[in-house]
Amino acid sequence: MNRLAKEKSPYLLQHARNPVEWFAWSDEAFEKARRENKLVFLSVGYSTCHWCHVMERESFEDNNIGKFLNEHFVSIKVDREERPDVDKIYMTFVQATTGGGGWPMSVFLTPDRKPFFGGTYFPPDSRYGRPSFLQVLEHIRDLWQKRAQDIIASANEIQLRLETAANHLPAEGLVLTDAALKNAMAFIKQMYDPRDGGFGGAPKFPQPSFPRLLLRCAKRFHDDEAVQMVLSTCDRMAAGGIHDQLGGGFSRYSVDAEWLVPHFEKMLYDNAQLAQLYLDAYLVSKKETFADVARDILDYVLRDMMHPDGGFYSAEDADSEGQEGKFYCWTHEELSRLLSPEEFNVAAAYFGVTTEGNFIDHSHPQPLRGLNILSIKNPRISDEDKSLLVSAKDKMRVARAKRVRPHLDDKILASWNGLMLGAFARASRVLGDARYLAAAQKNLRFVREKLWDDTAKDLFHRWRDGERDRVELLAGYAFYLDGVIELYEATLELGCLDFAIALADAMLAKHFDGRNGGFWQSPAGAGDLILRVKDDYDGAEPSGNSVAVLALLKLNAITGRKDFAAAGEKTLRLFAGRLQDFSQAMPYMLQALDFWLQEARRAVFVGKTDSPRFQELLRAAHGVYQPNKIVLGSTGPVEEFARTLPVKTEATVYICTGTTCQPPTSDAKEVAQLLD
Repeated sequence: MNRLAKEKSPYLLQHARNPVEWFAWSDEAFEKARRENKLVFLSVGYSTCHWCHVMERESFEDNNIGKFLNEHFVSIKVDREERPDVDKIYMTFVQATTGGGGWPMSVFLTPDRKPFFGGTYFPPDSRYGRPSFLQVLEHIRDLWQKRAQDIIASANEIQLRLETAANHLPAEGLVLTDAALKNAMAFIKQMYDPRDGGFGGAPKFPQPSFPRLLLRCAKRFHDDEAVQMVLSTCDRMAAGGIHDQLGGGFSRYSVDAEWLVPHFEKMLYDNAQLAQLYLDAYLVSKKETFADVARDILDYVLRDMMHPDGGFYSAEDADSEGQEGKFYCWTHEELSRLLSPEEFNVAAAYFGVTTEGNFIDHSHPQPLRGLNILSIKNPRISDEDKSLLVSAKDKMRVARAKRVRPHLDDKILASWNGLMLGAFARASRVLGDARYLAAAQKNLRFVREKLWDDTAKDLFHRWRDGERDRVELLAGYAFYLDGVIELYEATLELGCLDFAIALADAMLAKHFDGRNGGFWQSPAGAGDLILRVKDDYDGAEPSGNSVAVLALLKLNAITGRKDFAAAGEKTLRLFAGRLQDFSQAMPYMLQALDFWLQEARRAVFVGKTDSPRFQELLRAAHGVYQPNKIVLGSTGPVEEFARTLPVKTEATVYICTGTTCQPPTSDAKEVAQLLD
């Protein structure tokens, strides 16, 4: 066992038996590198990363490679999900110098943490046009022995370039208008795949920020074509192999353009955002199939991804028993033995099951043959066949449950929990399911108990196995703030609003750049980093800056706190040039811009909050696709105008814009009509 045996990260623990003498990210590792005049080999990945497993099996478990690394390098292993701030710095370097990125990420650093060479996966022998990993190690070792000063000079220059790239400055004289939204809308529509749905080609990621922005823009600019692009995409994704047709939830992406063959790992952040997208699609279209997909995602999380005390786990692996997709796939023969002939005929036709199969794990030296990924190939079936399909799926679920499950990454991250908290809170009202509200409230209790220090106002990032870390990240504050605001709007509980305000105040104090705007990914005093970064890209996850802006603007609309609005506006102006000229980079922040460009429509609730009428009205307010609305009560730390509204004897709603309100109503249909 190496040093990683003492860590809590499931990813680091996976490497605890490697012959490599790994360090976690620590001052101790760099002190050793300086003392022994060695370079640092930094390996970054995550526990459910398929190609991380491949590189471990091929290289890090190899005794010869382990011996070479131990003799000539100080090796550090980082879980990019625990330390996205570390990952962001070195991934920026790798992307800038190689034109691509991904995990596993392999970077070589000087003893003072500065990068000079990097890449992603290196094979054990020369292939794919890449040198073997050992050849890379030998070459870097020789360079350090013969040209150390050149390496140091290069690393210093790279450091200066990274600092320059990270130093965002506000664009002078640039005024943000809805032109940025129009530009983004045109770009996303141009990327649309009319055959298979989605935006872009293979490999195809759901990228929920794109379709969610497109729906907002479609409402603002009355574009029915854009709506249909999103709804078609939702249909195709739900029918594809990327969607677990038996167990629910979505995989991270598909390797093809038709959503068939997924990279099988399931990430909490993907499923949280996709649940929100399918709630949007349901409200826009009123199609129950989209509501069913949202339920399918959330029920999967409740069943397989939730700690008994309420925290949400991070991810499930792609691999089972060392084979990618083995848990999820079926052979023709296996299904024919499991099901009755009638059930088999219906299920095989519905899911497109064939003898030859549709998936081979080419990354494994001995791939399994004849595997079928389930996707919906023939959705139109008779009522009689529907009952056969239901019984077939029940049998398949029972049989699959007996298989060896993929590894569960059971760490609990404040950031991703915030995304899922928001999805459960909103779904509880949109879908009228009390289980989802109970899950959201349980999660809030968990995070406040395990990750929040109420005395110091600190939100730590990771909890696992009874222990939290000491890392504070913008994404933790911003994402969880957004989720708590969603929960307040779903319940109007003052405790939620008080906690949202505490989170926002702490986020501003620790992360906001008061001079130029924007939020630093790490707080001041994080001395284990070579620079502080303002994340400016909404990828598979939205950036902390984007989520912080929208959350602060919404919280200002609820509380009237002008400092929240000022910080959001200053951050929008900092990124104005990027929003206008490179809009596809920050689709989530453009949602914040859409909110900022018009006065929020506020549904203010007065009167009895414990009555059935109140619950009916609250669901009506959430049952309308109106992305720039706010739901609030008239008591507690809410904005002043809401507190002045007359209280009625029964639960009543005022629909207000600015200081103008429609006549109060206790009719749920009228609430929906006024908001729409």
